[in-house]
Amino acid sequence: MRITNVLLSAAALTACAVGMSSGASADPLTPQAAERFVLGRTFSYSCYEGTVGSGRVLKDGSVAGTIQVRGKGNARYVTLPAGTVQTSSEKICAKLKGVAYQPCFELEKTAADAFRGNLAGFNQMWCEFKRGGSGRTRLVERSRNTPAAGTKTAQIESVH
Repeated sequence: MRITNVLLSAAALTACAVGMSSGASADPLTPQAAERFVLGRTFSYSCYEGTVGSGRVLKDGSVAGTIQVRGKGNARYVTLPAGTVQTSSEKICAKLKGVAYQPCFELEKTAADAFRGNLAGFNQMWCEFKRGGSGRTRLVERSRNTPAAGTKTAQIESVH
């Protein structure tokens, strides 16, 4: 998998975790507004190169969701550890083990229940997010306390 696809996939999942007026065309979201809009909610997403899935960001900055890279093959359930999504007063970034730099994101609200996110400075690398998605991502908090036998999850630890 190319590094840009891995970053975009991570971006898609992390943006789900971070983050109101009806009918708004494209309002930039500050990190604080994005956090309020996105945190704890499940979003389905589709990206410019065909990647699709759903996910949610939790209060600890961890991410859980599904991803189907380029819309091909089976969807995979993926988790990213606590602290992956990091917000400051000025930016939203992801801390990804094995990545030489910290990717940051630009988010803009496109509807009352939707937003668009892209890697900062790369408008051509975007994902569209809409509230709702797989119920499986809603079970992540419960599964952290009592993992189900036989459940297969993948955790992104590094990018090669």
